[in-house]
Amino acid sequence: MDIPDSPVSPAIPAVPAVRVFRDGDLLAHTTALRSVYADAFCAPPWNEDEEKAVEFGERLPVNVRRPGFIAVLAFAGSDLLGFATAWTTPTPFPTDRCYPQAAAGLGPERTAAWLCGAREIDELAVLPGARGTGLAGELLAAVTEDAPDGRSWLLTSVRSTRAMSFYRGRGWAQATHPSPDGEGIVVFLGPRHPARALAPQPL
Repeated sequence: MDIPDSPVSPAIPAVPAVRVFRDGDLLAHTTALRSVYADAFCAPPWNEDEEKAVEFGERLPVNVRRPGFIAVLAFAGSDLLGFATAWTTPTPFPTDRCYPQAAAGLGPERTAAWLCGAREIDELAVLPGARGTGLAGELLAAVTEDAPDGRSWLLTSVRSTRAMSFYRGRGWAQATHPSPDGEGIVVFLGPRHPARALAPQPL
């Protein structure tokens, strides 16, 4: 979850307007969400193409129906500056996308105890003009504020040292430790997650 440079972004107000969505009303902003997503993930280390942004937009109608779904959007007037989306991780733990790597890193018992039923951050992205303003941190805090029992978690790639540093700097605890020279997936536990102190340390 990283936010590379983009050539165009609106001026960033001192206090962006933040809106919370928990249902299909979010879909009215699909085009803007897809645009921010494309700007955030088209550059290294993600290198995602426009097709990936289209796929993100196509997943939204499914995602808004997930149990515990929440999205937090920040606006400057009518311009979207950034967003965060999350939902409740189901039981049993999913086996698609990058979930198997998370489960392999934690093991089945910790995966079930720490991640299932917790709030899972799916995406976090802000426009480059908002970098350094604290907006990404505000979105992350807002989307996890009412996580059940403080249990929130996310996945990111070890390839993005900036994303890794961002989460550590906001009190997130790294719970899996793939080789820093590889392309592994990293699990982070939120600042109020009751298992954060139990997260294994690197060898």
